Amino acid sequence: MTRPEAVDPIDTVRADEGTRLLAHFSQGGYGPVTPAVLQPVEPFLELSGEDIRRRIFVTQDAAGAELCLRPEFTIPVCRQHLARGVGATADYSYLGPVFRLGSGEAEEFLQAGIESIGRTDIPAADAEVLGLALEGLDLLGAGEVSVRLGDMGVIDALLDGLGVPPAAKRRTLRALAAGRSLDDVTTVASVEDPHVGLLAAIQGQDPKGVRAFVEDVLSIAGISRVGGRSAGEIAERFLAKASARANGGAGLNAENRAVVERYRAISGDPDQAANSMRELAASAGITYAPLEAALSLFEERTGFIAARGLDVERFRFSGSFARNLDYYTGFIFEVTRGQGTAPLVGGGRYDGLLQHLGSPTPIPAVGCAVWLSRVLTSEGSSRG
Repeated sequence: MTRPEAVDPIDTVRADEGTRLLAHFSQGGYGPVTPAVLQPVEPFLELSGEDIRRRIFVTQDAAGAELCLRPEFTIPVCRQHLARGVGATADYSYLGPVFRLGSGEAEEFLQAGIESIGRTDIPAADAEVLGLALEGLDLLGAGEVSVRLGDMGVIDALLDGLGVPPAAKRRTLRALAAGRSLDDVTTVASVEDPHVGLLAAIQGQDPKGVRAFVEDVLSIAGISRVGGRSAGEIAERFLAKASARANGGAGLNAENRAVVERYRAISGDPDQAANSMRELAASAGITYAPLEAALSLFEERTGFIAARGLDVERFRFSGSFARNLDYYTGFIFEVTRGQGTAPLVGGGRYDGLLQHLGSPTPIPAVGCAVWLSRVLTSEGSSRG
């Protein structure tokens, strides 16, 4: 007779607390959904950050299509929303396991969270997601927490206002998201660069043609990905290098880099940060309508957060903060128990994601995920 496998009481507690959290989200108007565990791998390789791309469990179906165990819920929930064809607006909640290769924590762990898709009252929706997350942590007895805020919409508009070339802008945003130095954005392609001949050949060429060329070369070699990057991403990197080479390496020139570094150094509560960002724009001589709109949205969001009864003065904005997922376009946040600890909650706005996944038009969206294992232990130990 086979003995039944023992049930880990810690897992049982986490599942029970997850159910409580899911009920809290449902009461807030976020209906529960359960996306499939197996997902097409391509969206995650194209749209997730480098950290997640390196940690995906990949497999194949009977027809040879590449799949993965879901490493997070946002993309699966968005895909399910589009597949349902339920219209542009819906609010979802979820609870279930996600899977990522080792990072000092279990490779399978429970996440709960919410996604609000289609709402056009953007600052109110942002504030609601943050508020529901903090209320959920309080419900689970998480104790004293710290809230860190950022805004990819502001830095995106700032780079456009500075006139940073598109390829250099993408590389700058990715460097900021990964917490890396901006040195690589201004690196000159030298004669020692093993790809210098290719860079010269593609310089000024049609980007679509370059992508097709790279895909063809990799296909002939029997390679679908290199280092977790798709052929499209590899082509983007070559195009960025070629652009920097064509401009003497000044993809992000010294003057613009200095402005970005000043933005990166901004810190304080949201009201202080808004004043600092406006002072930066004025001192840099930037008069750019989208940047003004992004700053006004930032200030309006702060007002909605305060209107929910949250102590805005205890929140901290950081210009150096950017979450390690590529699809964020606006408001971002993390909740921790202290400086340098793993986030208990992370989330933000991703207005371009659904269009990348097949929507014919952009759909605004915002959401967050809760790491239940971290909430229910004394302290998180590694970043996710």
